Amino acid sequence: MNTLLTIGNAAKASGLTAKMIRHYEESCLLQRPPRTEAGYRLYNSEQLNQLKFIRQARNLGFSLHEIKSLLSLWQDPQRESRAVKQMAEQHLAEIETKIAELQHMQQVLTELATSCRGDSSPDCSILQQLAKGE
Repeated sequence: MNTLLTIGNAAKASGLTAKMIRHYEESCLLQRPPRTEAGYRLYNSEQLNQLKFIRQARNLGFSLHEIKSLLSLWQDPQRESRAVKQMAEQHLAEIETKIAELQHMQQVLTELATSCRGDSSPDCSILQQLAKGE
């Protein structure tokens, strides 16, 4: 595709919003595109591919800093795949930790909800357990 796209069309093609595209430009994840005389941004196919890459990386939960590193690796033909794999494995470990924390919260909240009678009485075992701070 040699066609240049306005920000609205680039947003549609990449699955992002125009606001997010501008944010990625300001964050230096995406090189600022040339503008028309009227001031409209024009994105080329390489920038569109970068936007799709960024969207996918964000969907996987990578931070902007991590995405910047991934983009740099992606654009470096001399990269070593071990650097990319190391980043993915580190991110995966962080996700696994978050999942374990969420599962623990789910277990505790389930126990608390089960212990509460949920009737018209002012006594609430949930509040009592929270007050204990344990």
